Amino acid sequence: MQKVSLNHQIKAPTLRIVNEQGEQVGVMKLSEALALAHEHGLDLVEIAPNAKPPVAKLIDFAKFKYQQKKLEQQQKKNAHKTEVKTIWISVRISEHDMEIKAGKVSEFLNDGDIVKIELRMRGREQAFGDLGRQNLQKFLTFIKLPYRIEVPLKRMGGTWSLTVAPAK
Repeated sequence: MQKVSLNHQIKAPTLRIVNEQGEQVGVMKLSEALALAHEHGLDLVEIAPNAKPPVAKLIDFAKFKYQQKKLEQQQKKNAHKTEVKTIWISVRISEHDMEIKAGKVSEFLNDGDIVKIELRMRGREQAFGDLGRQNLQKFLTFIKLPYRIEVPLKRMGGTWSLTVAPAK
């Protein structure tokens, strides 16, 4: 939770005051605002210190902290965590299988995930590295959604790989 100024910790000489229901009371001096807060048995909490004039709210501080905590929990719950998904293909993959796997890549990209596409070459297949690269390039043409290449095509041993991300 961010650091907020409370009651006598507030330094601004004038404040825009908002009541507990969120309605604006008006602009007043700090001393008047503190008196109003004391009169209602509430705290004066500075919620927007950078505004001109700064905004303060008349609210019970414990209730304010509770609301802030709940707001942070809600934001954390709604945040989407990007995952790296991996799709494996081979040199001997058929076009139909490529279409199906490319559809899966499109789903992952639509969800906002990053997709690592790997083409495994086994045994004698490794002697034909260009064939692997061509197959991977062909696979990219089957992806329907717009994407950007995050990590370019590279070969590590018997595996060609590249990483794609959703286009912004």
